[in-house]
Amino acid sequence: MLYTLIALVVITIGGFIAYKALGILLKGSWVMGWLRGMFGLVLLTVALAIGLIAYDIFRYKQILLEQVIATINFEKIEDQHFEAILVDSKGNEHRYKLRGDQWQLDARVIKWKGYLGTFGLRPAYRLDRINGRYYDLEQERTAKRTVYALNESIYNLDVWNWINKYPDWVPVVDAIYGSATYLPMADGALYEVSLSNTGLLARPLNAPAEDAIGAWR
Repeated sequence: MLYTLIALVVITIGGFIAYKALGILLKGSWVMGWLRGMFGLVLLTVALAIGLIAYDIFRYKQILLEQVIATINFEKIEDQHFEAILVDSKGNEHRYKLRGDQWQLDARVIKWKGYLGTFGLRPAYRLDRINGRYYDLEQERTAKRTVYALNESIYNLDVWNWINKYPDWVPVVDAIYGSATYLPMADGALYEVSLSNTGLLARPLNAPAEDAIGAWR
């Protein structure tokens, strides 16, 4: 809800700029038409960029203590080749074909620092990617790799990446990367991935997943 509100504030600012830009472009008098037109187009570009940034923020979700962000079920296609069925926190189902022996889920996390953190503003996350890997080092180097992006920013207007690259620009925000520990893939194995302020945690939810972890250890 908080990040939806932030996104609405940002998009409102963008809408106001777009309104002003259109007012300049559509004025009847063109005495200084070229300059007015160029300035209006610049404002429209800024408004569009703000709108895309707002959309990027909107796709982040608050972390409410420890919460389940996804479940992942595996169906074996052939040796070292599985179909991963990922269900996110909204109940949306996504399917990915992973190669290897293990899987890992990554998320991007935005944390508030200093006085903003003391006001109770909670961190937010966005699922980033899922990938497979091999036990054998030689296979890991030479065999076919599989990795899928779960969320991508439009036209590279990526708020998390900006904060991560230029931390001094927004000193009250941290952009960090969270990864669930690599766990084995097995036919019928079901895992739950949760996220808290300390990072991502994956747990087995059924016997095939527990057996796979037991054999791996």
